[in-house]
Amino acid sequence: MLSDVRRVGALEITTPSPTEIRFVRPFKAPAALVFDAYTVPALIKRWLLGPDGWTMPVCEVDLKPGGRFRYVWKQTASGVEMGMGGTYVEIDAPRFIVHTERFDQDWTGGETHVRQDFTEKDGVTTVTQVVRYASEAARDGALQSPMAHGMEAGFARLETLLAKQN
Repeated sequence: MLSDVRRVGALEITTPSPTEIRFVRPFKAPAALVFDAYTVPALIKRWLLGPDGWTMPVCEVDLKPGGRFRYVWKQTASGVEMGMGGTYVEIDAPRFIVHTERFDQDWTGGETHVRQDFTEKDGVTTVTQVVRYASEAARDGALQSPMAHGMEAGFARLETLLAKQN
């Protein structure tokens, strides 16, 4: 099991169990604002893009237990699309969100279970996201992918967006 702490920029990555990855990232903004950035389509489309050169032509959010969400990213240069969707399980704004998700290409080995906690202290909100995969092999495949670099690129955009909103 990979259990070392890894860092990609300000993003901390650990593996608390054989099927989980924990991502921790602080933001200099109130929890309510960070929560909105994760749940309001107009804001999501401005930061949740991964590396440069991607857009999000589809961003649908029905933020309620049992509600669904759908994202489709498009790489500008090649036209390649990547889609993902899921169902909200539990929401306690602005404290946490629990949802399922599955990529259209299913490179993560099936549906994942995700919990995102938004913890504010002294004007800094720490987002802790735990993703539980269907198997250890699926988790390890995600760890070996460039996913963390794409996440941190998006989080850097989010940091800029939050600074303008705050």
